[in-house]
Amino acid sequence: MTPSPAPPSSSADHPIRAEGLVKSFGDTHAVRDVSLEVPAGTILGVLGPNGAGKTTTVRMLTTLSVPDAGWARVAGHDVVAEPRAVRRRIGVTGQNATLDENLTGRENLEMVARLGGASRPTARSRAVEMLERFELPHAADRVVKGYSGGMRRRLDLAASLVGHPSVLFLDEPTTGLDPTSRAGMWDIIRELVADGTTVLLTTQYLDEADLLADRIVVIDQGTVIAEGTSPQLKARVGGERLQLVLSAPHPSVRDLLAPLAAGEVVVDGRTVTMPVDPVPGLATTVVRTLDGAGITVDDVEVRRPSLDDVFFALTGHAAEPVTADDDDPLPELEGANR
Repeated sequence: MTPSPAPPSSSADHPIRAEGLVKSFGDTHAVRDVSLEVPAGTILGVLGPNGAGKTTTVRMLTTLSVPDAGWARVAGHDVVAEPRAVRRRIGVTGQNATLDENLTGRENLEMVARLGGASRPTARSRAVEMLERFELPHAADRVVKGYSGGMRRRLDLAASLVGHPSVLFLDEPTTGLDPTSRAGMWDIIRELVADGTTVLLTTQYLDEADLLADRIVVIDQGTVIAEGTSPQLKARVGGERLQLVLSAPHPSVRDLLAPLAAGEVVVDGRTVTMPVDPVPGLATTVVRTLDGAGITVDDVEVRRPSLDDVFFALTGHAAEPVTADDDDPLPELEGANR
């Protein structure tokens, strides 16, 4: 198989477009059929279990790997026919920070800007701009090996933006960060999109995709198995579920609750789970029904579908602990804004 030439497209409308991407490594089919598009100034979240093909897809979109079949255009350029033009217009942040630990933060940013073709004065001014934007001016002249994990990730993202790219690829950008640093990174990403940057974000933090992404693509075994907004994907799982914890198991609880349920009532010892329609006051009605039968309820909770439920329904298992993807992490991309 050989990659197909990309048809002409308007980079202003969809800076990232791909159709039928395929990539194999020997007998391993890393990506079987991935198609996606990202409207300008939005975030596309790409979810999938380890080894699903997320990073391999990003490698093709950022010109690090040539697809075996299919095509892609990024920032208006064919990733195979015009790789240099693509690299000049994108920023890339991989799973692991790719900084020179023996240089200062300022020196790292100036070096990346110079590699991207900026003059020395321009590189200096851009480094100052990025250090201020990412709240790092106090550490500008400190050697990076003395930075905290959160500071390194901020500097790594700053390096990917020092060339003012219009398209940004973030591959597991908050892996290893503490909750406070993750929240800070989310704020930065939101600011970038508000300024018009188009972002493709791969993540295994489902809450991250839920909070940030305008649309979500789920990849499993190298294929897109679902796509849509977070509410659209959650609607595929079903409606609300009511979960009760009884003081003690009771043989008649299933029959008592069946008329109030929107599906099967599942009883597991003291725990009762039932699908319900979103009717106001339903939880109170359920508790009163059981109380009238002499059944005491210790706890009651109405659960709405989450992306965890979507992930489980689509892939057959829960999301895995967040680690580097089974695909190789993104190396530094020569000629790009990191």
